[in-house]
Amino acid sequence: MNVEESVPSVPELAWFKSSYSSGEGGECVEVAACPGVVRVRDSKDTTLLMLTLQPKAWNAFVGFAAESGAV
Repeated sequence: MNVEESVPSVPELAWFKSSYSSGEGGECVEVAACPGVVRVRDSKDTTLLMLTLQPKAWNAFVGFAAESGAV
């Protein structure tokens, strides 16, 4: 599959946008927790491919971002 190929949105997932999102068109991601995985997508083009992470990897990323002052 070509990585540039778009995929349909997954409407049954509950997507959450970062509370740091300004709503003024800046870069932002949306996150949806699923059984056993965390999905991440571009909030400006939700038809693009989603990134799927194991919860342990997502928690490590969030922890790193918090420690570095990014969140």
